[in-house]
Amino acid sequence: METELQKLRYEIEALKTEFYKNNFSARQDFYKFCDFKTQLKVPSYTSTPTTKSEIGELIEVGGLLYICTATTPTWTKVGLQV
Repeated sequence: METELQKLRYEIEALKTEFYKNNFSARQDFYKFCDFKTQLKVPSYTSTPTTKSEIGELIEVGGLLYICTATTPTWTKVGLQV
């Protein structure tokens, strides 16, 4: 019993030390897997638009998927499509 108390005291002191050194982070990760069964409708264009677009907007041009990465707009091909 005494050794368990000593161990708990040591662990509490270690936690206090880490907290005061600002090395303490309380974080708990929960791993969950979700299976989405839905459709994503992406607008199809003959060429990338030159009008202002929102960052993160998706389009399809000639069978390839593009994402807007800047509002100028800058269109970047998604992934390693050929």
